[in-house]
Amino acid sequence: MDYINLSILAVFIPTFFFVSLTPGMCMTLSLSMGMSIGLKKTLFMMYGELFGVALVATASVIGVATIMLQYPQVFVVLKYGGGIYLSYLGISMWLSRGKMALNLEKCAYDISNKNLAMQGFVTAIANPKGWAFFIALLPPFINDKLDLTPQLSILLFFILLLEFICLIIYASGGSTLRKLLQNSSNVRLLNKIAGSMMIGVGIWLALS
Repeated sequence: MDYINLSILAVFIPTFFFVSLTPGMCMTLSLSMGMSIGLKKTLFMMYGELFGVALVATASVIGVATIMLQYPQVFVVLKYGGGIYLSYLGISMWLSRGKMALNLEKCAYDISNKNLAMQGFVTAIANPKGWAFFIALLPPFINDKLDLTPQLSILLFFILLLEFICLIIYASGGSTLRKLLQNSSNVRLLNKIAGSMMIGVGIWLALS
């Protein structure tokens, strides 16, 4: 029994990879966190973000997103609340304060894994463009002659795999930059750069 059209899958994988690799809120957040707290801790943000992406993609396919887009107030609280919170974190980092900023004396990181995951999740689900993107991208790759569940499962697997790879690429770049700046004793500069990026993500989220 065929679960998915392989020719469609061959087009879907490179298409979604290049789209996912394009800089966006989640990728910018990954880069910023990679710079401020390192790749290992950023993984927890990625787990939350991937869960949010899975939820958005699934809802888009089954049509829930269409209903939500008709009631934009559903997004208002999420996107403004998430944007304000991320901006607050960015300001704290810019001032070399808060749990996500590099400690100028011992470079210790003190932020819970749960909070990191929640930040990733909120960023993923509070982005209206993400919903619209999945609504536009996924339906053309669904074959109405085949069962929906196995098709969605396979597409979702590749979506999360490719998204995770892209997040790793961005976070690794931030982690490398963090090490270079630390070796040059430019920790304050690092906090300002990472904080500015976080503020940018927050503003982007609120105004999107």
